[in-house]
Amino acid sequence: MSTRLRKNRSNPEWIARHINDPYVKRSVAEGFRSRAAYKLSEIDDKDHLLRPGMIVVDLGAAPGSWTQVARQRLMGRNGDINGRLIALDLLPIDPLPGVELLQGDFHHETVEKDLVTLLGGGRVNVVLSDMAPNLSGVAAADSARSLLLAELAADFAVKYLQPDGAFLVKAFQGSGYSQYVERLKKAFRSVTVRKPAASRETSAEVYLLARQLR
Repeated sequence: MSTRLRKNRSNPEWIARHINDPYVKRSVAEGFRSRAAYKLSEIDDKDHLLRPGMIVVDLGAAPGSWTQVARQRLMGRNGDINGRLIALDLLPIDPLPGVELLQGDFHHETVEKDLVTLLGGGRVNVVLSDMAPNLSGVAAADSARSLLLAELAADFAVKYLQPDGAFLVKAFQGSGYSQYVERLKKAFRSVTVRKPAASRETSAEVYLLARQLR
């Protein structure tokens, strides 16, 4: 039986771990919407994905912690976003100054058309995806749903990235993982694995960073 906890707010063990998590405490103190902010921060500190002047799309952005980090990294000297930052999610996202929000399923035609309109037919520098399904606790089912989201995010990135763009996506090691990595390697010139410190050791979660479309 897996020792991995089901992410369930009614689970006393999960609640206790969440409350005592140093990244949770830090995110509250520093005004981030979730501990996930530190995953992107660490990866960006290492790989320098986000810079002022870029066009960035954050898929599955709610509640918005990755969007907050991206916004900070895109800021110009005047404190405003230098570039564009578009955040999409099925769920509503509380507004952030200078961030363009789209609510809906990013692979549905109407939402995609809205995005194309926002972009004015242009392409983007970076696609971020920290998407994950609601976990059921059934490993095979959770792995399959996670892989589907990662596949959809990759389809989106290949379609809208600039040739020298970057794609950062959450993936879970398990069934289909190696095939997904190979798929990215066929589409991108560079694919690296990142496991930031804020990712729990007990989690099969990793982040794949793909750069430069073939």
